[in-house]
Amino acid sequence: MGRQGRGRLAVLERLPPWVQLRCGVEPKTLAALAVVLLVAVGFAVHHFWSGRPQPVRPPKVSAGSPTSDEAPEPSASGGKRVTVEVTGDVEDPGIQRLPPGSRVTDALKAAGGLTSGADTKGLNQARRLVDGEQISVGDKPPAPAAAGAAPPGSAPSDPSGASTGGAGVAQSRISLSSASAQQLEQLPGVGPVLAQHIIEFRTEHAGFASIEQLKEVSGIGEARFAELESLVIP
Repeated sequence: MGRQGRGRLAVLERLPPWVQLRCGVEPKTLAALAVVLLVAVGFAVHHFWSGRPQPVRPPKVSAGSPTSDEAPEPSASGGKRVTVEVTGDVEDPGIQRLPPGSRVTDALKAAGGLTSGADTKGLNQARRLVDGEQISVGDKPPAPAAAGAAPPGSAPSDPSGASTGGAGVAQSRISLSSASAQQLEQLPGVGPVLAQHIIEFRTEHAGFASIEQLKEVSGIGEARFAELESLVIP
C-alpha cells in the first residue's frame, strides 16, 4: 500500500462510524467532508469574533460646545428692574433703572459716580435697593430742635407767648414721598425697619397724598402719628 493509500486509511479511521458507512472511502467524499468542516470552522471563528466585547468610546465634544463642567450660568438679568432716584453730590443725578438685586453703590455708579468731596457719611452703599426710593448723597437731614425751641413748621412766639405768625417758619419738614431712608430715620421713633415700611407704602401707593395716610403704615399708631404730624409733609 502506497503512502497515499495509507493517508486515506488514517483519515478514514478517525471519522465517526456513521460517516465511514455513508461516505465510504471515495476521495471526492473525503474532499467534500473536508470542505464542510472548513466552512463550519470558519463560521464558528466569525461568530466568535463578531460577538466579542467592544470598548465603549466617549462621545466627541464639538469645538465651542460647553461641557458639563462649563455649563453657562443662569442670567441674572431676569425679573423686574428697580427704579430709584439719585440726588445730591453725583455727576448725573436723576432717575436710574437697575437690575433686581442692585445695591446703593450700583445706583451711584449709574449716576456717574460721586463728585469731588462728596460726603457719604451715614450712607450704606452695600444696602440693597428698594424700588421707588430716593438716594440722597451729601444732603444733611434737618437738625433736631433745641430744648425749648418751637417744633419745625410751627410759628415761633415772642417772650410774652404770642405767636409771630406763619412768616416765622424757619425749618422745612421731611417729605414722605421723596425722603431717603436715612432722612426718615432722623424722625423721632423711626428706625430702619419703620423707615423701610414707609418707603414700601409710598412705592405701592405712588407716594403720599396726605399726611393722614401715614396712619396706614405698619408700625405707626395714633401716638406715633401725633409725634410725626408736625414734622413731615406728603
